[in-house]
Amino acid sequence: MQNFASYFIMMNSIDNILFDLGKVLLNFNNDNAKNYFKRLGVENYEVHVIELHAQNVFNKLEKGELSAEQFIKEISKKLNGLVSDTEIQNAWNSILMDYRTESMKHLEKLKKRYSLYLLSNTNILHHEQFNSLLFNQLQVTSLDSYFTKAYYSHQTGMRKPDKKIYEFVLNDAGIKAERTLFIDDLPENIATAQMLGFQTHLLLPEERIENLKSLSF
Repeated sequence: MQNFASYFIMMNSIDNILFDLGKVLLNFNNDNAKNYFKRLGVENYEVHVIELHAQNVFNKLEKGELSAEQFIKEISKKLNGLVSDTEIQNAWNSILMDYRTESMKHLEKLKKRYSLYLLSNTNILHHEQFNSLLFNQLQVTSLDSYFTKAYYSHQTGMRKPDKKIYEFVLNDAGIKAERTLFIDDLPENIATAQMLGFQTHLLLPEERIENLKSLSF
């Protein structure tokens, strides 16, 4: 654990902060989809998910290699048409919960001192849903408005922890890894960033960005 002095030194050596979305700014729970499907009478949900992972369906969706319609069709086929397309979409979107309001407010403060960027593994269905949630909760029309630029896996065709997407962000944004703090909740994503020279913070479940000494004023 870094002490306050080392945090102070670190934050004076960065110009940019690159944020993950899920479990950093937006709460989500994968079990919500499982519970949603089970309420609809879907049995062996876990088996279906394992099979879909084996077919690389979720990764293809997050890399934009499957459209929303194709993804829903794959799920429907796996469930033998038991659940309607609308219910499949609702179940999938139920994973997304609510924004961390104080964290979102803190972004506005951080924008005064740093260039902020977003790097998220996501998909077209969730992209539409998290913007809808943002408007309903905070009356903001687009998540992108908080950042100098937002990078989404389904738009770039790459996803974390592949180093190519980090390199793409560095080149596209014109920023240096050593002058950028990367915040994510997954160790494997942090590991790649560290390998490329980013300064990093692994956000633990009990942590919130507004309470980090490194991001205080």
